[in-house]
Amino acid sequence: MTRLSLAIPSKGRLKEKSEAWLASAGFPVTQIGGERGYQAEIEGLGDVEMRLLSAREIAQGLVDGSLHAGVTGEDLLHDLAPTGESDFEVLKRLGFGGADVIVAVPQAWVDVDTMSDLEAAGAAFRKAHHRRLRVATKYMRLTRRFFAARSVGEYRLVESAGATEAAPTTGSADVIVDITSTGATLKANGLKILSDGLILKSEAVFAASPGAVWSPEAKASLEVLFAGAAIKGKEILEKI
Repeated sequence: MTRLSLAIPSKGRLKEKSEAWLASAGFPVTQIGGERGYQAEIEGLGDVEMRLLSAREIAQGLVDGSLHAGVTGEDLLHDLAPTGESDFEVLKRLGFGGADVIVAVPQAWVDVDTMSDLEAAGAAFRKAHHRRLRVATKYMRLTRRFFAARSVGEYRLVESAGATEAAPTTGSADVIVDITSTGATLKANGLKILSDGLILKSEAVFAASPGAVWSPEAKASLEVLFAGAAIKGKEILEKI
């Protein structure tokens, strides 16, 4: 990659907010091919490869080095990074797309309010039912790290492909790890957040990939963006 490879979300509120942020910094984005196109042009940065991707694809591209920089959810970066924060560099927190990654259990579990309670419940559950508690989530790495840090081991992960909050009701899981902004959907599905079950407070971030191949041209374009967006990135540019 010689020129800067930059990506923002391809649809929804994250796309709108990302475009507004770039425009306010002096770099308006124009989508190519109408609303269904996945390529774009950005003014003011010279020869830049501008892509429109899902937030998850952007996070994956930043972690594996196929993208130089982009806007995505902090939750996705942390979950997709094999070795943690060294796999990405947060350049700016954008103040939108805020939500929490949390651990939630059925409200009927009146004796389970903490992660320690969950471990005890897991041991009792396995003894009674001859299986581990099932934890449904899209956040496989984040869940493993958080549970391990709190010495919770009596569980197995069930990868969620749909509405995670419905998993206990449908019987496909007993516990969930999911993202929520208000908690209303969790309550509607008979779930409660554990008192110490906050895994990550997430928001949209502008991030860069330390693992990408950074040419002088790509760094120069990013430096122009730094100036327009008031990002103090001298140390970051030296890192990458």
